[in-house]
Amino acid sequence: MNSLIGTYECKVDAKGRLMLPSALKKQLSPVFQDGFVLKRAVFQPCLELYPMAEWEKLMQKMNKLNRFKKKNNDFIRRFTAGVKMVEVDTAGRLLIPKDLIAFSGISKEIVLSSAINIVEIWDKDKYEQSIDDAAEDFADLAEEVMGQDDDEYGIS
Repeated sequence: MNSLIGTYECKVDAKGRLMLPSALKKQLSPVFQDGFVLKRAVFQPCLELYPMAEWEKLMQKMNKLNRFKKKNNDFIRRFTAGVKMVEVDTAGRLLIPKDLIAFSGISKEIVLSSAINIVEIWDKDKYEQSIDDAAEDFADLAEEVMGQDDDEYGIS
């Protein structure tokens, strides 16, 4: 799967269903038949939507962790807490389970934000606050993460 592109504002109905925007639906359509995994984000109060193939790649990495180390077991338990398999219905809707709505504080207005190979699902107000909070530090973060000249991953 190629990298996903775009940030989309949408609404969640009273049952927790969101209609995928057509541009995002088009990008994800090749992987609809495999389904998705929806989980709590690690660092932010949002949700992460993984196409099944991307989830499987991540699980292969996690499966290499030594389960006889308490830290590893604790990490796996916390990382997979609240994980749900979800599908897009024939109308192009995705149902967000109630426990994940509660975790993320999602109300009616939401933002779907592409994050390379996954989609973050945010309550709109929390998303805007997160972007505002990070704005001041973004230049320093960009330099630290992407600015290495001698690293094969540095961009110049």
